[in-house]
Formats: sequence, structure tokens, C-alpha cells
Amino acid sequence: MMGAVGQSKIKVNGGPPNLERAHQRMIQGVADAVFPGAVLLVAHGHAVWFERAYGVTDLSRRTPVTCDTFFDLASLTKPLATTLALLKLMTAGRLELDQPLASVIPAFKSTAKGAVTIRQLLNHTSGFPAYQPYFEALRLLAPARRQSALRALLVKEPLAGPIGRQVCYSDIGFMMLNWVIETVTRSRLDRFLIEMVYGPLGLDELFFCHRHSSSEPAGHKDRFAATEQCPWRNMTLCGQVHDDNAWVMGGVAGQAGLFGTARAVGRLLAMLGDILDGCGARHLFDRALLTRCCSDQSSSRGLGFDRPTPPGSSSGRYFSARTVGHLGFTGTSFWMDLDSGMIVVLLTNRVHPHRTNEKIKAFRPLIHDDIMSRVSLPAPCVEKDTGQGSIA
Repeated sequence: MMGAVGQSKIKVNGGPPNLERAHQRMIQGVADAVFPGAVLLVAHGHAVWFERAYGVTDLSRRTPVTCDTFFDLASLTKPLATTLALLKLMTAGRLELDQPLASVIPAFKSTAKGAVTIRQLLNHTSGFPAYQPYFEALRLLAPARRQSALRALLVKEPLAGPIGRQVCYSDIGFMMLNWVIETVTRSRLDRFLIEMVYGPLGLDELFFCHRHSSSEPAGHKDRFAATEQCPWRNMTLCGQVHDDNAWVMGGVAGQAGLFGTARAVGRLLAMLGDILDGCGARHLFDRALLTRCCSDQSSSRGLGFDRPTPPGSSSGRYFSARTVGHLGFTGTSFWMDLDSGMIVVLLTNRVHPHRTNEKIKAFRPLIHDDIMSRVSLPAPCVEKDTGQGSIA
């Protein structure tokens, strides 16, 4: 079971719950066109209690979704890639949480934005705006010129609010963090993660599709869930990142670009839970730093990870206050309850064929309630943190 240092823990009674209601809701979700296809995974730590696939990867080909289907994880990239890369660098002493942007990237020294810290970028209090359609200009340039052009735009981007004073969920902030990571490591984000995080953990089903080509992925075409019929790429996206700004940068970006299976996302979360419990791959991330990311109260969001925001949270009504997670625009999400060790991963391609389908907003809290209401969670009991990992 997962818990911060010195925290009380909540035991989950018994084994896997009966999740037939959740199963039927997923079937109905396909029938009601909430999404064409999906995979739902429910786990308690490393113990997978439920893993089922639904619907089709593509409405044209009608290929069935399987538990091996790769989904565009969209903004799950923020906590599961960019944030973990930063944690790795902080664990190695190469970055600090309250280090200003200007100390890493000299181009910001002569701007007010140079005072923005890594912490403020992670918790969305940097003052940067939410989004800019940089791709509209960048796609007109040769691929080799796009990185320098994007960075020039980032330097010029005016702040939309005071630094550290208000929360504005910002893709641009995570573009900045990608620049920070690549400056410190002198490596592309995906390469650094493969070498230092995903590779050591054996997570070969988490990856970026790095490409400038508009062709479909070679080989595993049927393993990818299609996303949107892109109006300017003139094709249904399959194995190419949906996020426009990420695509013009070759598919690797700090705000989006990660692909993966529900199984891989669940395994990564369980491994992070082990580290929080003082065991597992402790050499990868400093336990205190990871705990800080998962429990930070400096904004309504955590550091890289999000938290439930009741009432009306997409996580439903039954996850504890000590829960971390994130949503992805393509219809993906995960929630991990640090008190009970419960993990729910929902991967869908709700934007296929068009992003105007927003039925997922009403669906998410219902499916999470279907699951968590079936988990027996008694009143909290205080027990010593033995560091022995999850209790199934």
C-alpha cells in the first residue's frame, strides 16, 4: 500500500471486487459513442484486478481494441515523462526545484520570465498562458529549423499573469520544461527517458513516436488507436501525436507525445508507489522528492501530477484526498490513491474522429465511482511504515 513518510495508511479488505457494473458501463460507453475504443485497468499496487478492452481502434478499419493497443496519452506526458525526467535530474543533483529558469537557459536572463522556477512551471503558477498555436507558423518551416524557431517564440512569449500568484494550466510551461531538460542533459527527452527511466524499469510499452513523416507507423499499425481526422494534416491520425505543437516538433515534446498501453501506465504507477513506500527502484528517484511532487500544496495542482478537485472531479467521489492523477485531451486518464494503493487507468480515443465529442466528461466520474464504490475501504488505521511495499 502506498503512503507518504509517517502517514497513516488505509487497508483494502479482501481481494478483487466485483466490477461487473464498471464492465457494463464500458460496453455502454462504446454503444453511446462516448469513445470508439478503450482499455480499462484497475489495480491494487502491482496486483491487476481488472484489465479489459472495448470497441475498435478505428471506425473505418474496425480493428478491435486489445489490451496491447497503444493510445496517444496526450497530457499524461506531463506527469509520466516530463516530470519524471526532472525528478531524475533533481535526484542526481543536476537541477533544483526552486531553481530559476534563467540559471539554466541564458536566453531568459534579460527577461522577467527568467525568475520563473521549476516548481512554478510544474504546478502551473508560472504566469505563462495556457496555449498558443505555434504549429501554424512552425509547420511552414523545414524540420531542421523548427526547434530554434520555437525557442525564439518561447523567449518572446509574454506572461499572462503574475509569477507565482495564480494557477493557469499551461502547455507552454511544459514546453519550457522540455527545453530545460534537453539543455541539462544535452539529449532529446525521449532518449533520456529510455536510458534513465523507462529502460531501467523495463517499460518498453511507453514511448514517443518521433517522426516528421506524415505516413502511418510502419509495422504495428493495428496496435495504435486512431485519434482525430486532422484538418490540416488531411488524414486520420494513427501513430502520430494528436497535439499539433508536439507534432511539428517531430512528436517529442514536454506537454504531449507519449504513447503507451494501459498495462505500462499501471506498472509505472505501481513502481512509483513502491518508491513512495521506501522500496522498489529507489535508485531512480529520491523518495522525498517524489513524495513532495505527490503531496505539494503550493497550488491547487500538484507538481507535475494533478489532484482531484471536488466537487465534480473526474475521479468521482471515492478516491481519497491523497490521490494523484492526470487527464489527457485524447480521452486518457489515470488516478492513483496513495492511501489505499488503488490505481485506475482509463485509455480511450474519444477524439476519433472529431474532438467535438465531449461525452467523456460525464462518463469519467461515473466509471470511477463504479469501481471505487466496490472497493472495501474501512476507516483509516494507523500502522507502522515497514517499507515492505504494497499489501495486496
